Amino acid sequence: MRNSVRSFFFLIAALLLTGASAVAARGFQSPVADEITSGALMYDKWYAALSQPAPAGNMPLWSAQTTNTRSGPDTWRCAECHGWDYKGKDGAYGSGSHYTGFPGVFGTTADVVIALKGATDPGHDFSAYLDDASLNQLAAFIQNGLIDDSQYIDTVTLKTKGGDTTAGKTLYDGSCASCHGADGAKIIFRTEGINESLGAVANRDPYRFLHRTRFGVAGTTMPVGVTLGWTPADGRDVLAYAQSLPEAQESVDVTGAGQGSEPAPQDVGGPSDSWAAGIFTGILAALGTLGAAILFLFFIIMIGVAVVFVLRRSK
Repeated sequence: MRNSVRSFFFLIAALLLTGASAVAARGFQSPVADEITSGALMYDKWYAALSQPAPAGNMPLWSAQTTNTRSGPDTWRCAECHGWDYKGKDGAYGSGSHYTGFPGVFGTTADVVIALKGATDPGHDFSAYLDDASLNQLAAFIQNGLIDDSQYIDTVTLKTKGGDTTAGKTLYDGSCASCHGADGAKIIFRTEGINESLGAVANRDPYRFLHRTRFGVAGTTMPVGVTLGWTPADGRDVLAYAQSLPEAQESVDVTGAGQGSEPAPQDVGGPSDSWAAGIFTGILAALGTLGAAILFLFFIIMIGVAVVFVLRRSK
């Protein structure tokens, strides 16, 4: 009887581990992880994440600084003030054209939602643009989703520290190359009047690269590390490999206030303009969710069968 009970528990543990591995392989996320990912996209560009037009003019607090000359939509983005390393004036944006003098959000202990509603400073009130669910998602990312990427990036050279380019190539080829190309030049990014390849982006702004590799690009669809099951070290390895890709840059004419400083890629997946393609995408997403539910139900049934089998043998 004791051996039967022991075998029963070993069998249940094995089934649970197998089920968990299968679900993880499908990139299944918990509600908390989903909330953090949504918040990370809003930190990038909240109006694109929410499919809203950018507010007119500059963000009210923008006039408190004079060093960053960007204007318009860029001024409303969390990343432009607080940096892609989340450290603001104390991090990568502590100098250069992005410098504003605004503090970072890394390690914050303040109530983020209250701050986003303007309690600390009326000029920081986003409640007219973000509903409570969105504010809570952004707060969840800031309070629970930030990673200190200085452990992966040399703050002086901006090169990856200790990255495994072989492992990074494997991950890149499996999830990135189909869209970005083997050389990283299939999608051209336009940043501050420069057209550049992925290799150039990885070397010039590795903190942004890691943020977007983990969580995606606001307003677009792309495979992201948190749903692929990548660890932060995996993201570092992909960055190390991307920094070895050819760096292609080309200056372009920029006209209009703030135009050309938008760091989103020109050509990248996102909501389709075709209603037929949109329906097809929706069907695929529904089938993926249904498949995950069926897989989970299958393992529940298997556990039940195992319980019955063990109980019958024990008798």
